[in-house]
Amino acid sequence: MTDGTDPVPPTASPPVDPAARQPVHAASGKRLGAAHPRQEAPTDLRLVPPALAAWATAAVMLHAPPGGVAGTVAVSLVATGVLLAAGRGRRRRTGRRRATARSWSLTSGAAVLLCVAAAAGSAGLHGADLRRGPVPALAREYARVTAELEITADPRLTRPRAGGPRTAPTAVLIEADVRRVERPDAVAVVTRTPVLVIVDARPAPRTPPGGHGTERSPWLGLLPSTRLRAEARLAPAAAGGDRFAAVLRVKGRDGPEVVGRPSGPQRLAGRLRTGLREATDGLSADARALLPGLVVGDTSRVTPELDEAFRETDLTHTLAVSGANFTILLALLLGPPGLAQRAERRGLAPRLGISLRATALLGGALSLGFVVVCRPDPSVLRAAACGSIALLALATGRRRSLIPALAAAVLLLVLHDPWLARSYGFLLSVLATGALLTLAPRWSAGLRRRGVPPRLAEALAAAGAAQALCAPVVSVLAARVSLVAVPCNLLAEFALAPATVLGFLALATAPFAMPAAKALAWCAGWPVEWIARVARAGAALPGAGVDWPGGWAGAAALGGVILAALFVGRRLLRHPWWCGACALLLVVAVVQPPPLTRVITGWPPPGWRMVMCDVGQGDAMVLAAGGGTGVVVDAGPDPALVDRCLHSLGVTAVPLVVLTHFHADHVAGLPGVLRGRSVGAIETTGLEEPADQAAFVRRLAAAGRVPVTRAVAGERRRTGELSWEVVWPPPTAPPTVPGTRPSPSPPAPEGPNDASVAMLVRTGGLRLLLLGDLEPPAQRALARSPAGEALADVDVLKVAHHGSAYQDPDLMRRTAPRLALVSAGEDNPYGHPAPSTLAALRARGATVLRTDRDGALAVVGGEEGDGELSVARH
Repeated sequence: MTDGTDPVPPTASPPVDPAARQPVHAASGKRLGAAHPRQEAPTDLRLVPPALAAWATAAVMLHAPPGGVAGTVAVSLVATGVLLAAGRGRRRRTGRRRATARSWSLTSGAAVLLCVAAAAGSAGLHGADLRRGPVPALAREYARVTAELEITADPRLTRPRAGGPRTAPTAVLIEADVRRVERPDAVAVVTRTPVLVIVDARPAPRTPPGGHGTERSPWLGLLPSTRLRAEARLAPAAAGGDRFAAVLRVKGRDGPEVVGRPSGPQRLAGRLRTGLREATDGLSADARALLPGLVVGDTSRVTPELDEAFRETDLTHTLAVSGANFTILLALLLGPPGLAQRAERRGLAPRLGISLRATALLGGALSLGFVVVCRPDPSVLRAAACGSIALLALATGRRRSLIPALAAAVLLLVLHDPWLARSYGFLLSVLATGALLTLAPRWSAGLRRRGVPPRLAEALAAAGAAQALCAPVVSVLAARVSLVAVPCNLLAEFALAPATVLGFLALATAPFAMPAAKALAWCAGWPVEWIARVARAGAALPGAGVDWPGGWAGAAALGGVILAALFVGRRLLRHPWWCGACALLLVVAVVQPPPLTRVITGWPPPGWRMVMCDVGQGDAMVLAAGGGTGVVVDAGPDPALVDRCLHSLGVTAVPLVVLTHFHADHVAGLPGVLRGRSVGAIETTGLEEPADQAAFVRRLAAAGRVPVTRAVAGERRRTGELSWEVVWPPPTAPPTVPGTRPSPSPPAPEGPNDASVAMLVRTGGLRLLLLGDLEPPAQRALARSPAGEALADVDVLKVAHHGSAYQDPDLMRRTAPRLALVSAGEDNPYGHPAPSTLAALRARGATVLRTDRDGALAVVGGEEGDGELSVARH
């Protein structure tokens, strides 16, 4: 029986491709067995909440009272049990195969609470180390004790910082555990308390003048796990954050008293590190300083100037042991990232036919050796963990599996050492790794879709992602944002791998074949010098960075700015012309060409004759000599500030640098004057005190092949329209010839201030008197000297000693300046300038300006040299 319609014949099925019958991975959308499999499940984020909860708990509980710690642990464990019981009951009611999402959420919550309990307990135990035992109580009494110490980290030197007239004294810092402490006439007590040992490392009396006694300090050669005995005074540690129960201050002139040798692994690591330093001795200064830091984190040779350049360009991660170093080493073993699952792997292990299990063992041995040589302190452990995780995901092509691995590493490290929860270095490392695993792949894919070559896209995405996440945290520490970080990191990146590999080869061969190690270090010196040049060139740019509010409020504001920039930038990528215009504006902002800057800002004003730079608590002045040339008088305390001032003035040639005396607030910035400029000579006072700062000046001059001369009263010099006469200090008495009457000797200076070089400058019809830091005795002697009559009625007076209260009224009355300039730092601890000095100057009709309130000051003369005087502020 039919329904009256014609039957429809079945349609012939098309031939089926056998490949189409292959199963397809549901998550990846790729056929199983494809040439480049991407068979990954969605990103598993279940470990992220427990890791973040443990991190936050450890940070809070380190200084919590014992009752608070115990309560947190108890409440967390009870809540964990309740959630687990609730989840088990729900699974019984619904059946194992019908477990609801709510039961899994209960289990996840229990895991978070369990990690909170573990982190609270670990942090409480570590924090208790700071409170228990006799050391904290003795520190509150500032007691003098005899302590037996076990060193836990490599000794390091403090960086010299200009603190007013003198640099802060250099000291050796040692992290150690007090194992035994004894007061005079008391019983020794056995304990285990973490302390910070500060060893006075000022040059010993036998050190020659100008020598650097700290370089030969035996304290710097101590290895971790060494036990020593020291007599010291205890003091309380800084409250609220440090991982030390007390500070131990030691007079280290006689060297340490070692009572226990370091362990075998540490002795081996010490020999390797010493061998690397010896292998780099013949390299250039930058390579000799940077290569040990790049390989094993030894930055003892890095100068403050070079360190500042790396900070300005956000390249400091190359000076510390980081995950990148370890990733490079494992890549050498396993092959380039992404090829580990393919037949064409190019690492050493597959080329040598080593099995996967043997390769894993070799990787583990390499990890262990890396930790031992670079010291098992928190930064090295963090680098090994994060580096291993990053390379594991990249090498296997399973990027999404790295997020749970990173979370697991964070969880384990925080539980092992809760102090990492308060470490900015740990936070930056985790943020950078997270950026490389999450943001960088997406940004790289977006750039490739817009026509950017793959390798360049990956490099840009990695540098940009790391900078975007890390910049707010860096601003908390530095109160500054680098505008050249991404390009500098890109330029340094390709030199990092060869420098690291060659450096580790030199490290490994140094104990057995020093000539081979030196050859390898010489080869590594080339890429290392390139990294140093990139850092110096980036830091020298006037717009390399911008000041930014510090603290977490500033970090939040910067995060908002970055988000807005990313939102706008994503849309700008669709318009190449707008992208080019924005890039050009950024380049102009960083380079700041002086002609364009002058048009936009009006600085420096046309016809400027002298500029008093704003360098904080110190002195730095520039006298215009025409055509991008200027005579510099003093260099201030900060190389970056004086360099920025000279660049804003367009000064590229300095025929003479006059250093009025050797106090740090006048000479510590000298590297900034020498940076990228031709300098003809350096002229100084004859009294070389303080000796260490005088030696610092001579070392810089010798390194730059700049001659050093002495200034004496009566010297007259000219360059272009600028001329000057040295009016102080007077020449020393000539030697007495037998049979003649000795010449009267000038008064001996009472200190470095009274030995300051004072100059009477003539430029553009103006007369300027620069007094350095002369004190009243020298000021009175200057007023009575043969040059005293020429000092009457000057146009501009650079007030002596930052406007301190110690001024000679007779000299002030004689000079009677129309304009008085004071160089002083904002909120300086010395009270400069003194209200009495300012009042006395104003009472004599002078206009008084000061850098702490008015910024940099430019004196402008009349066009025809008619004595007209004006001043511009910047």
